[in-house]
Amino acid sequence: MLNLTQKEIFLLEDQKAHEELCIKKYSNYSNQVKDPFLKDLFKKHGDQEQQHLDTLNQILSGQVPMMGQQQSQQSQQKNQAMPTENNNQQDIDFCYDLLTTEKFVSSTYNTAIFEFNDSNIRSILNHIQKEEQQHGEEIFNYLKSVGAYKVQ
Repeated sequence: MLNLTQKEIFLLEDQKAHEELCIKKYSNYSNQVKDPFLKDLFKKHGDQEQQHLDTLNQILSGQVPMMGQQQSQQSQQKNQAMPTENNNQQDIDFCYDLLTTEKFVSSTYNTAIFEFNDSNIRSILNHIQKEEQQHGEEIFNYLKSVGAYKVQ
């Protein structure tokens, strides 16, 4: 049984709130975007955010979750579809909002990782953080591919 400090519990509760917000945003935006590529991407990210939330709930219940192959395989899968050319401003706005959200959530995982005593929990949080960064990278790549994110 995992024995969490009060600070660790507070950090996990914060991360849970962040994951719940991500789930809401991805779900809401996937129902509103016009580009089918984004619809699929947001659905996939939302499903992974739900896995993150489930993992955090397991930790809070005193369990050390196993980082199973299902999570690892899903995080390595890439969308095969290509963005369409008829992107609209609303789709772009949703992407920027989610990119900003992913940057924030990734940074809060960074803080949490350094505050945990248990190295297994640190590894799990690091795995989640990497998936958050992957989400951001995929959104960034979409924005770049449709000419909405200019790289100097």
